[in-house]
Amino acid sequence: MSQAKQGSTVQVHYTGKLTNEQVFDSSREREPLEFTVGAGQMIPGFDVAVDGMTIGENKQVTIPAEEAYGPRNEEAVFKLPKTQLPDDLEPQVGMQLQASREDGQTQALLIVGVEENEVLLDANHPLAGEDLIFDIELVAVN
Repeated sequence: MSQAKQGSTVQVHYTGKLTNEQVFDSSREREPLEFTVGAGQMIPGFDVAVDGMTIGENKQVTIPAEEAYGPRNEEAVFKLPKTQLPDDLEPQVGMQLQASREDGQTQALLIVGVEENEVLLDANHPLAGEDLIFDIELVAVN
C-alpha cells in the first residue's frame, strides 16, 4: 500500500474548518490538491498530518495557529494616507487590496477602517491566529 512520506507528491481531498465548525475551504467539489510533502508548499501542520498516511485513509487533525498561519500580528495593522491609494478607488471596509512588497512578492491587504484622510489596513493572513481543523483523505501518492 502506498504511503505518503517526505518528498512524495500526493493528492488529497480536504475540508478546512474553524473551531466553530465554519468551513473556510474544501477541495471536495473540484480536483484533489496536489503537493509535495515537506517541500514547504503547505502550512507546516498540514504537511505533518499527511506524512505517513496511506491511500484511501481519512483523518481529522486540529492544527494550532502556530503550525498554520501563525499568530495575529497587531503590528501588521497600519494606517495609510488615502493619497497613496489609486485616485479612482473608493475605499470601503472589507475591500481587499494588493500591494507589492520590497522583495517583489504581492501582499494582500484588507481594509478594516476608513477615516477622512486615512485607511486602516490589515496585512495579516485572514486565518492568522486561528486553530484549524482539517478532514483529509489521501487520494494518490506519485
